[in-house]
Amino acid sequence: METVLIKAFQLIIALSLLIVLHEGGHFLFAKLFKTRVEKFYLFFDYKFHLFSTYSNWFRKLRGKAPVPHRKDKNGKELDEYEYDGTEYGIGWIPLGGYVKISGMIDESMDKEQMALPPKPWEFRTKPAWQRLLIMLGGIIMNFLTAFFIYSMVLFYWGEQYVKSEDMVYGLKFSEAAKKDGFRDGDIVIKIDDDKIESWEAKYLQNISNAKTVTVLRAGKEVVINLPEDMNLIDMLQQEPRYASILLPMEVDSVMPSSPAEKAGLKKGDKITSLNGNIIADFNDFHTQLLMLQDMLTDESSHADSLKQRSVTMVINGTDTVKAVLTPEFTLGFANKTPYLDKISTREYGLLESFPAGIKLGYETLASYVDQMKYLFTPKGARSVGGFIGIGNIFPDVWDWQRFWLLTAFLSVALGFMNVLPIPALDGGHAVFAIYEIVTRRKPSEKVLEKAQYIGMILLIGLMILAQANDILRLFGL
Repeated sequence: METVLIKAFQLIIALSLLIVLHEGGHFLFAKLFKTRVEKFYLFFDYKFHLFSTYSNWFRKLRGKAPVPHRKDKNGKELDEYEYDGTEYGIGWIPLGGYVKISGMIDESMDKEQMALPPKPWEFRTKPAWQRLLIMLGGIIMNFLTAFFIYSMVLFYWGEQYVKSEDMVYGLKFSEAAKKDGFRDGDIVIKIDDDKIESWEAKYLQNISNAKTVTVLRAGKEVVINLPEDMNLIDMLQQEPRYASILLPMEVDSVMPSSPAEKAGLKKGDKITSLNGNIIADFNDFHTQLLMLQDMLTDESSHADSLKQRSVTMVINGTDTVKAVLTPEFTLGFANKTPYLDKISTREYGLLESFPAGIKLGYETLASYVDQMKYLFTPKGARSVGGFIGIGNIFPDVWDWQRFWLLTAFLSVALGFMNVLPIPALDGGHAVFAIYEIVTRRKPSEKVLEKAQYIGMILLIGLMILAQANDILRLFGL
């Protein structure tokens, strides 16, 4: 339960920050062009809200006297309200946030207001180029936020890596990878013509798009020609994965009262066989435990679970022992982590961190865009995740460096998703503004309204798909 709360708290903090900054981008451009922003809300406030306040602070910031928040006897704002005052609040539905801009056709538009003659401070009366920048303001803020976070992470923590030539144990490959020509222990030194300085998980994506991979095998360079139908989703969903860092089997520490302690495991021991299956490394051991766990079904009884968790191991190639795994199918020991003495740290000064952070942000964006091609495949659609899926990418212990890196990644993802030319998203609004700039013809309000409804249906459908995938994964489906 504590792990779930830690993940949920990180998700809420990260998304809340990004939502406020995204909507703040729209807000700042709207204010810059003297467009009235009626509401600025974190979360949605359908029917009621948790908190709200009204302020003319932006006008005060410019040294002008505040315009009173005046309404007539029916509660309608008077023209003297102009474009300055905004209601700031927190809604009760934690699915995002919004700014309500006067005269804009979106999900929060006031149809009665839109039926009145346009006012000079309304969105619909502004030039197309100003409306375009107002709509792109959130996306711009997302990318700037990601670049800034990446820069500060590099400045504060630097960049840790292990050089490829120092990874003497190489990589562990799946059966599919071995059919493509890889062998356990291969050290990847080049993907196509790009030299690899250190192994990172993202290089699986580079391999999926590559024609050749050069590896160091038994001290000799071997070029592997890859098939043309490489699929990143298949590579990531394989168990074991297509490629991962090979971890030699060696017990580093044993948890008190654990099955490992009861079985007599000690620091330095090596498990060489599990239920008759040869264990060459820790990767094999982990895979065998997953296979045991996958054999259980929802209909399995406690007796079935106990039988499945009862294992026979060979220690150091000689001693045979029996153990009962925990209900989570763990033995209760920590394996020795290799390369700790080989970690290099690349440090960045304040000025150096910004171009490096922008480069890292751009690479993250390019990687994210490349993965979008799988969205329209059955496996790609199945991999779409909702709030549970997003929350699970956060670690189960608080790690500030990891938190900020994931927040920056989500900022990139949020910026890219909003730039898609789908009505109801910022990118959809931007497309109509660009159309008007190019053709000098403004789409009718009826066309914009219908497009908004279509876009909302698409977004709701995508949200249902994402949440349904989360629920199915909870049940192992």
